Amino acid sequence: MPLFLATLFPGLLLLGIGGLLLGKQKVVTQLRSILRSKTLTLLTLIAAMAWLLWHVAHLGQADFGQYKSILMVGFATIALLSWFFLPDFLLVRMGSILTLLVSWVLLKAAYMEWDYPSRLWMVALVYCCVVLALYFAVVPYRMRDFLDWLIAKQLRVRATGLLFSLYGGLLCGVAFSY
Repeated sequence: MPLFLATLFPGLLLLGIGGLLLGKQKVVTQLRSILRSKTLTLLTLIAAMAWLLWHVAHLGQADFGQYKSILMVGFATIALLSWFFLPDFLLVRMGSILTLLVSWVLLKAAYMEWDYPSRLWMVALVYCCVVLALYFAVVPYRMRDFLDWLIAKQLRVRATGLLFSLYGGLLCGVAFSY
């Protein structure tokens, strides 16, 4: 993925999320109910496991490639069992896995691009997302607590939406400056 797209996509995503948070109140109040959505959880589980199993299938010898089949069966079993025995906040956990996989792609695009110091705006955002993904994977109920705190006051929602929109606009501007 080129650095231009690796910077533009997060910028557009932040602009979209910021626009939703600045927009209708109905969307904001539905944020908390999304955490228990079976359909969205299943889609996220399938996407995260498919991408992870694709990476495992392409492991080299230096990366435990001789154990590919064992790893694939193990990860698929864990995913299937978690759907049945650990459904609470599974969406948050699978979202964390997807965030880590996307972060890897974005960081790979910015690797060794010394000519563009402005790439660090995107890299800083990605590292913040990595830290949050690891945190929410360990304690996924904190996502519910954060959303409760966020939607408790309209000012917090508006400020978060404005912050996301401004940073998204910055990233879009940086992407076009390469």
